[in-house]
Amino acid sequence: MGKVTDRRLVVRLRDGVETRRPDTLVVEEPLEIRIGKRSLTVTMRTPGNDLELALGFLFCEGLIRDGADVAVARHCLDGDGNVVEVWLADGVPPPVTDPTRAFSTTSACGVCGKTSIDAVRTASRYPVADDPLQVDAEVLAKLPERLRTEQRVFDRTGGLHAAGLFTPDGELVCLREDVGRHNAVDKLIGWALGEDRLPLSGHILLVSGRVSFELTQKASMAGIPMLAAVSAPSTLAVDLALESGMSLVGFLRPGRMNLYAGAHRVIR
Repeated sequence: MGKVTDRRLVVRLRDGVETRRPDTLVVEEPLEIRIGKRSLTVTMRTPGNDLELALGFLFCEGLIRDGADVAVARHCLDGDGNVVEVWLADGVPPPVTDPTRAFSTTSACGVCGKTSIDAVRTASRYPVADDPLQVDAEVLAKLPERLRTEQRVFDRTGGLHAAGLFTPDGELVCLREDVGRHNAVDKLIGWALGEDRLPLSGHILLVSGRVSFELTQKASMAGIPMLAAVSAPSTLAVDLALESGMSLVGFLRPGRMNLYAGAHRVIR
């Protein structure tokens, strides 16, 4: 596995005083995901949990249904650690290249390059509209601080997004960090797939940044009934949450939050 952080020289200006010193930065490197020996996509990510990232990506794109669809997932033996090969189980059809869906992604937004919103509306196997999840507003408001205290790499770099899976009582089940928001969520969902925990009914997904359409879709694919964020959602994220019956919470802070969809799940 590659390094998660590295050092670079920085010139710091503080109150007119200049100093030169090494600074700790988060590593960003490309990861190529292959189906067998065939390249499927390249994403910019922070090294670590690469197999989870690959499996989570394939699941959220609807290319695999569960862990049984995967025979082997491994780092390429002749690569530099930045290539993952996923070998599908017998009888699982390989992905068909669709010219309307470009799989090349960036650390900023995995949906960039896809030419049609209709092309990325992947149908979830796990509907969430009837999920009975109920969360006390006070418990919900404390989750960002709980997430923040567990972001060990963020403490050293200030440059990572996080995705955390919580129970209704506020217990942190799993946390993943990455330079890309969508990668952090893919890693978390890939972990759940590997642990045979899908669907993630009755759980809350908290992300450290804003909520895009793609993050909402990933939560829907994993059967997560509530998606919360410390920042704002996009219009498409809200539309998809309303359409799917998911609860969507934005600007989550102690003592405040905006409920954009599924407000009935938050107990006031």
